[in-house]
Amino acid sequence: MELIAVGPGAREAWREALATDPTALVSQTPAWLDCVCAAGRYEDATRAYRTRDGRQLVLPLARWPRIPDTASIEGSMPHGWGTGGIVCSGGSLTAADVAAVSAELSVRRALRVAVRPSPAAESAWRAGVPGHVVRVPQTSQTVDLSGGFEHVSAHLFSSRVRRACRKAERLQVSVESDDTGRLIGVFDALYRMSVARWAEQQNEPLRLAQWRARVRDPRHKFETVARRLGPACRVWVAWRAGEAAAANVVLSHGAHRTYWRGAMDKNVVAGTGANELLHRRAIEDACGSGALFYHMGEAAPSSSLAHFKLGFGAVEEQHSGYRFERLPLTAADAFVRHQVKRVLRFRD
Repeated sequence: MELIAVGPGAREAWREALATDPTALVSQTPAWLDCVCAAGRYEDATRAYRTRDGRQLVLPLARWPRIPDTASIEGSMPHGWGTGGIVCSGGSLTAADVAAVSAELSVRRALRVAVRPSPAAESAWRAGVPGHVVRVPQTSQTVDLSGGFEHVSAHLFSSRVRRACRKAERLQVSVESDDTGRLIGVFDALYRMSVARWAEQQNEPLRLAQWRARVRDPRHKFETVARRLGPACRVWVAWRAGEAAAANVVLSHGAHRTYWRGAMDKNVVAGTGANELLHRRAIEDACGSGALFYHMGEAAPSSSLAHFKLGFGAVEEQHSGYRFERLPLTAADAFVRHQVKRVLRFRD
């Protein structure tokens, strides 16, 4: 395998590989990396390879700018920016492909390269990545839309989800969607409310949670994605009596729809079924446009969030993130987080 381009120079190979890879998600496209770089203070560090049989392999990568290689932190994709991993000509990624890319990453001088492949590529990554590379277990939930909306709603949706949707309609919950960015402000307001709720649930100081959300997910991040992706970024909002109850951001690429972000006003949503109706409408829209998959993101098995997703017929997929590290950063981070949680528990 040969490294043929790095950074912006990899765009031609990337587009060629992307055109014939049916497994690629929106977060593995050049347009998405442009969003990352524009909104997240990153630069393009993508690496493009050519195999001996002439196939293109492209690993989308973003890195902190103006940092020496020996201190570089790279991500495919960075935290908060979704799934990465190799885009492959024909979509036929093999363990040998992954092994070759892994070998090249392992000898580089970067402090850490973190890769979060999609579940569809897990078998190749699991077999191809060397044993010394740090693995981070993950669980994602995906709805198979290949049977069409009537099949999905009748046979995959749970009775709980169907009842909740009927209740929302009886309560006259309305659902609005837009792909021009007009509803980003509504979503962002609900997102800030959700940050406060999540902080309380996790026993985290509110100011710390709000600060982290402003750094990781500022409003201009959502605005940038909406502006640059255009029709591929659709915001869905559920309204009750004129108040915004919940909102989702759904991204599109090929046969894939990705539920990227969700937020709600718990006081307005309570007892309405608005969240269920919101996803029902997004799934119906995805089926109508010919999509085959509705990716609902990650949630820990047996969690309330996972239970909610499984109600739509989502199937759990076990996979891993991979971290190529020169120093044990993952272990150090885990230790620090554990100590912080101990302090917070002791304080209470």
